[in-house]
Amino acid sequence: MAKKGSRPVITLECTECSERNYTTEKSRTNDPGRIELMKYCARQRKHTLHRETK
Repeated sequence: MAKKGSRPVITLECTECSERNYTTEKSRTNDPGRIELMKYCARQRKHTLHRETK
């Protein structure tokens, strides 16, 4: 049985325009650090690096 609260909801922020575009969940055991993903930014109209924020 999985522990309650082991997958917190995080927000991803674009590194180029600082817009917070996406929310997702992550596993604390597999990804203890901050997540960085290439996602589409509507303001820039291209794929950019998005980092996890608090």
